[in-house]
Order: sequence, then structure tokens, then C-alpha cells
Amino acid sequence: MAVTRAASFDRYGPVSPESPVVLSVPHGGRDYPDALLACLRVPAIALRALEDRHADSLALAARRDETLFVATRARAWIDLNRAEHERDPQIDEGAHLIGRPLSSKVRSGLGLVPRRVGTVGQLWRGRFAADDVAARIHADHRPYHLALGEALAAARARFGIAVLLDIHSMPPLGAPESAPRLVIGDRFGRSAAARFGARVEGVARRHGVAIAANTPYAGGHILERHGDPRRGVHALQLEFDRSLYLDAALDQLGAGAAPATALLRATIDALADEALPDALAAE
Repeated sequence: MAVTRAASFDRYGPVSPESPVVLSVPHGGRDYPDALLACLRVPAIALRALEDRHADSLALAARRDETLFVATRARAWIDLNRAEHERDPQIDEGAHLIGRPLSSKVRSGLGLVPRRVGTVGQLWRGRFAADDVAARIHADHRPYHLALGEALAAARARFGIAVLLDIHSMPPLGAPESAPRLVIGDRFGRSAAARFGARVEGVARRHGVAIAANTPYAGGHILERHGDPRRGVHALQLEFDRSLYLDAALDQLGAGAAPATALLRATIDALADEALPDALAAE
């Protein structure tokens, strides 16, 4: 398996994609730099709540020949699913330089550098220097999006269409017998044609997994930035209930990992089929 390692992410598969489907796992990183840990006012284990815990393992197990991007830097260091301007003035001394209104995510503490998590509250002892956050943007945020954008452009050039599947995980939304276990987001139709979401819904039903669309997760900056259906680039976000594939503590892979992997693999196949039905039919 070809692996290209960058400072903050790994790319699996060829630079020029061999499938119209490109995979991304932006919140699976577990690399916590010492400089970050030194700023914490809470135990380091509290940062795990920000992770899409082992979503990278799920994607790696499901992947065949698709190009896959996996962030290695932790979301607590920088959130790749937030725009560069979503800087939080409560913890970022450079935020005032942006001159834009604060998004709802920033106000809630989940900006480019997260400020809080769950019931733990404030994460950091003080504010980060403007140059510190700018360095993270230049070293980690921009390279990920540049590489992802180049892969999607290459897929579109080769196949005439590209489909980004951005893979995340979520805490359980309620009782398993009544709550959705999978949420697909397409920014309410702005980042992908409806036919792609319909195919994912069909796969989930066949696997006996309850699915919802765009609520409560419609997709973030990655879909907003890279999805452009009018140009033939479609982008979907997939949120797996962590209890589908993790153990009872929602910490390590559990007995459900294999069925969840099969569900993800079937989803990838369905998206590829929707993108290139004639090509797949000829195989």
C-alpha cells in the first residue's frame, strides 16, 4: 500500500486517484505535540472527546484502491473542518485581525482551535499567540486542503467527476432502537447532487442501520470548500455513531467494527457506481 507522509497527515494510495471517490478523515488524529499539552488546564485524556475516535481505522479497513487522506495531528491542535478565519478571540490573540463576524461554531467553542469540549469546559490556561496559530495554519491546515483539492481535481480530470467522502464519527444521538446511527450531510444539497445521498441512504437501509440527512450534522468547511456539484465535484460527510464500531467505553474498536467497515465499503462502492455506472457495469 502506497503511503505518503506529510507533517500532519498521511495519504494512502496514488497521487493520481484510481477511483472517482476520494476519502478524508480529518478528525482521526492522535498526535498531541508537547507544546499543546503544556498549555492544558485539564487532563490530556479529556481531548479524546474531540477525536473521531478510530475513524481512521474504519476508513483504512474499508479502503481498497481509493486515495485516502488521514490527519495525524489531533483536532485539538487545529481543526481541519473549520475555515482559516474561524479563530476564537477568547483563546487566539490573532483572531481580531480577521475582521469577520464569529460563526456559531466559534461562539460555541469549536473554532479553528477548539476552546472547550463537552462538559469538561475550558481547555487552555491562556491564549495562544497569533504567530502560533498562524504557524499551525501554514504547516498543517493549508497542506491538507491543498493535497485534498489536488486529488479531487485529478480525479475529476481522469473520470469527469469526483466524489469526496469525508468520514467522521459522532456520539450516540439517543437510544439505538430509535435514534439515527448514521448521518449523511451534503449541506442541504449544496455540496453534492441528491442522487449520491440517496445511494448512501439505500446502503444504510440494506445494512439495517437507521440514517438521517443533514440533521444534526450537515457538513462543515471541508464540504463547503471542496464540494462544487456544478463543476462535477460532489462532497458528502458521513457521521458514524461511535457505538456502532467501538467498545462499550467508546474508546477502542469493538465487535461492531467489522460490520461498520462493511457498511463503509458498500457506501464507497455505491458512490463509485453512481459516479461511473457504465464503467462499473463493464468490469
